[in-house]
Amino acid sequence: MADIMITGGAGFIGCAVANHHLQQGDKVTVFDNLSRKGTPYNLAWLQAQPGAEALKIVQGDIRDSEAMSQAITSSVERVYHLAGQVAVTTSVVDPREDFEINALGTFNVLEAVREKAPSAIVFYSSTNKVYGGLEGRTVEEGPTRYSLADRPQGIAEDEPLDFHSPYGCSKGCGDQYVRDYARMYGLRTVVFRQSCIYGTRQFGVEDQGWVAHFCLATKFARPLKIYGNGKQVRDLLFIEDLVAAYEAAAQHIEITSGQVYNVGGGPEYTLSIWKEFGPMLEHLHGSPPPVSLEAWRPGDQPIYISDIRKAKRDFGWEPQVSVSDGLKKLWAWIEENEDLLRETFGRS
Repeated sequence: MADIMITGGAGFIGCAVANHHLQQGDKVTVFDNLSRKGTPYNLAWLQAQPGAEALKIVQGDIRDSEAMSQAITSSVERVYHLAGQVAVTTSVVDPREDFEINALGTFNVLEAVREKAPSAIVFYSSTNKVYGGLEGRTVEEGPTRYSLADRPQGIAEDEPLDFHSPYGCSKGCGDQYVRDYARMYGLRTVVFRQSCIYGTRQFGVEDQGWVAHFCLATKFARPLKIYGNGKQVRDLLFIEDLVAAYEAAAQHIEITSGQVYNVGGGPEYTLSIWKEFGPMLEHLHGSPPPVSLEAWRPGDQPIYISDIRKAKRDFGWEPQVSVSDGLKKLWAWIEENEDLLRETFGRS
């Protein structure tokens, strides 16, 4: 039985990671301030899963260094640092809070690990936003999507960092601290620069979790805003594939320690956010949702695709769930939980 610590463990990704470890018979501590919409439902779901007797819930904030130090004990073998401020727009409105959560909070986690559990594996959930708007890349526009003419396999880990927004700066700061703590202090850290993660138990809103947000808005006939022309391309990764990537990286920690990986669907699992996704949603729902086009948002990448070849080379991972199958799974979960989701997200 391994001892697992998950910051943000009541969130979308966090509860999936927590459930994975509960099913493995591990002891799991969820550390979360429960500020995100949907976290109470995720906790209730976790508590109903097999193995939940090994689940411990700590309500705390990663900005509180003392709370972090108390939560991480010497027996902890893995720390998944998934908690964070997740929206570019929110970071622009309140950059100080964004910095305190993402930069200072990550520093607090690292220091707690260094003090209490220096042999633990530490995963950091970073973001493709550390690469900025990719202004230096050759972007071509087609009928339904953009393409990267000079990077057909997507953006690799050697792409220059260009944080661009307060969110990019704060996440990038944490990204670099996590990487450097492997070099300076010998911690076994792994950075995942994640692309568009989607799936069941994702309570998406406009600023974060756009795939689930689009599905929820369509299901409950709420108006959708598309910023830009809808041809923006993202690579999509289903939540089960992300959990598998974490596990595979941990199993190959002698290779992955101190490394950074771009983790997403890669070039085979891409979608333009509306020109291609819109018809798929209409097919799932049976009718098109009301949509309005708005101006581009600052820092919004016209295209981002992860080059995932390093992950495949180092720990033998690649996605298994196609975009079509993943969207069907997400839509089925929404329909199965329609009453709960209507209560939470169905109102304007």
